Amino acid sequence: MIETERLVLKPLTYDQLVKYLKCDNSLEEELNLNETSRTISPELKEAFEQTILPNVADKTKDYLYSTLWTAISKEENKMIGDLCIVGEPNDNGEIEIGYGTYDEFQGKGFMTEIVGGIIEWTKKQENVKSIIASTDKTNTASFKVLEKNNFIKIGEMEGLFNWKLEIKNKTIV
Repeated sequence: MIETERLVLKPLTYDQLVKYLKCDNSLEEELNLNETSRTISPELKEAFEQTILPNVADKTKDYLYSTLWTAISKEENKMIGDLCIVGEPNDNGEIEIGYGTYDEFQGKGFMTEIVGGIIEWTKKQENVKSIIASTDKTNTASFKVLEKNNFIKIGEMEGLFNWKLEIKNKTIV
C-alpha cells in the first residue's frame, strides 16, 4: 500500500480484481468504502481479460507489476481512480504505467498525486530504473500529469506521445 497526502493506493488481489470488474460495489463493500459511480471501458475490460487477470494469477510473477492499484480518497472514503503497471521491469529496468480518474474526480489533481505516489514506490524497487507512459496527443490532462511529475517527452507515434522518467535516489534496503 502507498499513502499520499489525500490518497491511499491499494494493489488489488486477484479476487478483488474480479469484484472490481463486476461493478456491483462488492469490492467497495469488501474494502469498507463508500460506493463509487465507475464504469469499465471496453478497452479496460479487454486488458483485464487478456493481461491483468492472467498475470496476477501467475504465481511466478510479482503481482504488484500487473495488478490495478486503486486510489482511495481519504476524505471521501471512495475509489477515485486507478493506475496499472504493465508488467515487471524489462531488461532495461523500465516499467510502463497506464492510469485513469473516474469522471466525477477529474480536474482535482488526484492523478498527479497517484503517479507521484507510484514514483516514490518505484524508488524503493531495485530493478526499476525508469517509468514510461504513452498519452493520446489530444489528452492534455493526461500529459500534464506526466509533466508535473517530471516525465520527459521522448517521442511520438501516430496519435500518441511517449514519455519517460528516469528514477533517481534509489534507496538501498
